[in-house]
Amino acid sequence: MLETREEELTTVRVQDPRVQNEGSWNSYVDYKIFLHTNSKAFTAKTSCVRRRYREFVWLRRQLQKNAGLVPVPELPGKSTFFVGSTDEFIEKRRQGLQQFLEKVVQNVVLLSDSRLHLFLQSQLSVPEMEACVQGQGPQTVTGAILHYAMSHCGWAQEEESRPALLPGAGLHGSCAGLGSPRGPSCLEPFPYWSDFGVDDTGPGSPEEPAEPRGRRREVQ
Repeated sequence: MLETREEELTTVRVQDPRVQNEGSWNSYVDYKIFLHTNSKAFTAKTSCVRRRYREFVWLRRQLQKNAGLVPVPELPGKSTFFVGSTDEFIEKRRQGLQQFLEKVVQNVVLLSDSRLHLFLQSQLSVPEMEACVQGQGPQTVTGAILHYAMSHCGWAQEEESRPALLPGAGLHGSCAGLGSPRGPSCLEPFPYWSDFGVDDTGPGSPEEPAEPRGRRREVQ
């Protein structure tokens, strides 16, 4: 009798661009990355992090350095003189970042890079990811991912009926010590599969006022 092997599927979505430090000279936009998979290559089967464009640039550079002759997908360009509104630029970039990740997670060679897994399934900063990969951090790569997942910030628990995690409850109940204060809120609901089937339309949520149209400034 032949065994039927379950097909491995990985769904990744780049959504919810938000302006951080709005109104200051060091403002930037970061993006929420949802990942849901049944692939054995990933430590956590569901995760959610926020990353900014320069972190994508770092990731692609590291993937290319370690992939040898294997081509790495391109990122959307960084244009200082974009003609149009800031909202249009951010949405175009969001689409490009999603296409980049969709191609990366389907490449077996790129999928073997530990930096990719830390990028997608932890909220460690770039220096912290580098230290972790080089064995100079307080945790292993797998340990860092599990730490983030078990904190509930990584949306690792699907059952809403589980007891709520209390702040300050140690490893499982705190977002502290995960490397970045801009991680997703631990109180947001788990993204069900239906969330992955529909892309966000981009900026414009009630809590995110749109910037004046026609402004030309670099979106970092």
